[in-house]
Amino acid sequence: MLNYLWGAMLIIGIVYAAFSGNLGAMGDGLLDASKEAIDLCVVMLGVVGFWNGLMEIAKDAGLIDKLTKAIKPILRFLFPGVPEGDPVQEDIATNMIANMLGLGWAATPSGLKAMQGLERLKQLGGAYGADAASNDMCMFLIINISSLQLIPMNMIAYRSQYGSVSSTVIVGPALIATGVSTLAAVLFGLARQRLYSDSGG
Repeated sequence: MLNYLWGAMLIIGIVYAAFSGNLGAMGDGLLDASKEAIDLCVVMLGVVGFWNGLMEIAKDAGLIDKLTKAIKPILRFLFPGVPEGDPVQEDIATNMIANMLGLGWAATPSGLKAMQGLERLKQLGGAYGADAASNDMCMFLIINISSLQLIPMNMIAYRSQYGSVSSTVIVGPALIATGVSTLAAVLFGLARQRLYSDSGG
């Protein structure tokens, strides 16, 4: 559907530019935007590569394991359907830690693994249909969407790329905004857990 929407907008833009005599300006804009997109990709490649590498080092050094153990009480509270010691706990913890550091791209692989693990647990439990999501899956998804960020690295990189005088000034407002959104997400998830028990509601 999105492909059709983007295609329609491009065609409408080209037709409008042709009829309004701005076809040349549109071509210049396309070239400028393409150059800007490449520059931004190069900057983000460095940022993402650095933090992805740092996350791998943290894993190999056992830091992720220690952080997982530290937040186990929170994980047990948020995800009551995940058995103690299941590998999915580490995937959930890794994803949450990466999101807290504002590394959405670094969080994606662990997020996919975590959702696969939660799907496995759902099938083992047998309480839900094939197309239904468990309470833990819903909680994990909504926490990811709310995305608490202690250090919004991607946003800092964007602001730096576009010449911000103080690219880190966003840290405080981002922490407040994502803190509120995450609190709302957790409350919503807990309310859903009360409404729909793991009997497959």
